[in-house]
Amino acid sequence: MKQLAETYDIVVVGAGHAGCEAALAGARLGLETILFTVSIDSIALMPCNPNIGGSSKGHLVREVDALGGEMGKNIDKTFIQSKMLNRSKGPAVHSLRAQADKQAYSTEMRKTLENTPHLTIRQGEVTELLTEGGQITGVKTFSGAVYHCRAAVLCTGTYLKARCIYGDVSTATGPNGLQAANYLSDSLKKLGIEIYRFKTGTPARMDGKTIDYSKMEEQLGDTWIRPFSFSTDPQDIQKEQVSCWLTYTNEETHQIIRENLDRSPLYSGMIEGTGPRYCPSIEDKVVKFADKNRHQVFIEPEGLYTNEMYVGGMSSSLPEDVQHRMYRTVPGLENAQIVRNAYAIEYDCINPRQLNPTLEMKNIKGLFCAGQFNGSSGYEEAAAQGLVAGINAALKIQGKEMLILDRSEAYIGVLIDDLVTKENKEPYRMMTSRAEYRLLLRQDNADLRLRKKGYEVGLVDEATYQKILEKEQLIKQEIHRLEKLYLGTGAEVQELLAAYKSEPLKSGSTIAELIKRPELNYESMAPLDPMRPSLPWDVREQVNIHIKYEGYIKRQLRQVEQFKKLEEKKLPENLDYDAIGSLRLEAKQKLKLYRPISIGQASRIAGVSPADISVLLIYLEHYRAMKKES
Repeated sequence: MKQLAETYDIVVVGAGHAGCEAALAGARLGLETILFTVSIDSIALMPCNPNIGGSSKGHLVREVDALGGEMGKNIDKTFIQSKMLNRSKGPAVHSLRAQADKQAYSTEMRKTLENTPHLTIRQGEVTELLTEGGQITGVKTFSGAVYHCRAAVLCTGTYLKARCIYGDVSTATGPNGLQAANYLSDSLKKLGIEIYRFKTGTPARMDGKTIDYSKMEEQLGDTWIRPFSFSTDPQDIQKEQVSCWLTYTNEETHQIIRENLDRSPLYSGMIEGTGPRYCPSIEDKVVKFADKNRHQVFIEPEGLYTNEMYVGGMSSSLPEDVQHRMYRTVPGLENAQIVRNAYAIEYDCINPRQLNPTLEMKNIKGLFCAGQFNGSSGYEEAAAQGLVAGINAALKIQGKEMLILDRSEAYIGVLIDDLVTKENKEPYRMMTSRAEYRLLLRQDNADLRLRKKGYEVGLVDEATYQKILEKEQLIKQEIHRLEKLYLGTGAEVQELLAAYKSEPLKSGSTIAELIKRPELNYESMAPLDPMRPSLPWDVREQVNIHIKYEGYIKRQLRQVEQFKKLEEKKLPENLDYDAIGSLRLEAKQKLKLYRPISIGQASRIAGVSPADISVLLIYLEHYRAMKKES
């Protein structure tokens, strides 16, 4: 029987947050791209928390935007509450977080995809990868149709051989009861790809009409809303916001959980997959933090046109009857009606050490992987990987050098480097503490760091690029002006300092020097600076941060210089580590397994010591000398 056969440049499998970014990147770079999804209605689905951003994740969203991705623009159109987290701390850990209208977010992203030239959307299950000579050549669907391609991006999320579980109930479905993808894993294994079994989970959803909010603490959004996208005008998104609510578990909650641990599939052995350490179920919290008598519970709206409320902080896989009893011990939820039960979900993903930093599979050329399929967790981590994978699939086809972001350039670089160089035995979650150079990698300067790369790739247009060049110039000019602008010890100066409880001046000072004082900033010095130019808010913000943290920034820049020296020392792809006699056995094993592209990357592999790096550096010099002679 004759089967359908079509040809595309890029095939993207999965239309979650990774797949959407990958498909848009490929199509926007002019490559004919087809995006497969098990359900058109699940495009950009948010099966768990109803928000985008948060600590460190907000950095990823702004970096995706700076490179030309879509997530930031989409949440700016569909958020219902926005808040900058960690305001009491330094700018390195400030992170934007927005509550999303889940349905609106999905609908808006689908609209964007459907109206993007060179992009085709197809509902269907991809069941097999087609390869020839270690190169991807196409995919086959459940119906037998073949789609030839020059590159493919796998973004299967939590759908591969998915199983949703609570109590002794187990259903072979993906999130939200959607169809699982049950065949592709076998095709991956036949190609020699190592598969992990991971787990994640989600809490119950409650009927908002049955919740008593008077027993909870109201959580409001920011008075002035800051956009995620650098392209969004802040004035366009100032609007009335919905409230979230904070409540707590208590000893009664914990006692019910402890009494029923033997019925939890997490502890009975029914669930085999490894779960995320940094987003544990309520069962895990009660067991692992037995000394805590309460845990935070955030009640968050799922959207403007639904009464469903997300019970953040209480994901669970306990049986249905236990869930009903457990949730109703929480203040405000005593009479709450469950709309959807909490559940855990098991799924197949790959060991990401099989990937290059470009997110291309090492042993199958043209096959790129992104998102939870790579063993990570979170919408933002997925979108970041999807964008990079989509960009690199396109660049590879175009015969151009692929994009690699290192740890000193972006949180995305930290994320991907951690995935491909470290042993990940559980779903990986981005955190600010993972970024060594976080003072340089702030969410406020993502455009200054990455717009140029987005422009060079082809996802940022000329007008946008010129704007960032102008912004850079304005920042430099204003810093230079303030460093030269001296103030005396007159009454006006001393009065302003006194108003901010700042030490009086004993001799003249520049405005830049005064801004460095903890209690002062760029805005507070305005009354003493009548010639101050009218500058955009984001330029003023950068001027303040650059001056205030100048010493720390310079120190990190020196650290980055040292880091770059090791990153620039490239290792040959076919280097015979067994021939390097002084390397320890464990180092040889790990280096052969991971095949690092540079000395820097090799230094971050567990089991490779500083002594091994010294040996590698010496060997590399000999290797290059021999190459020159031959």
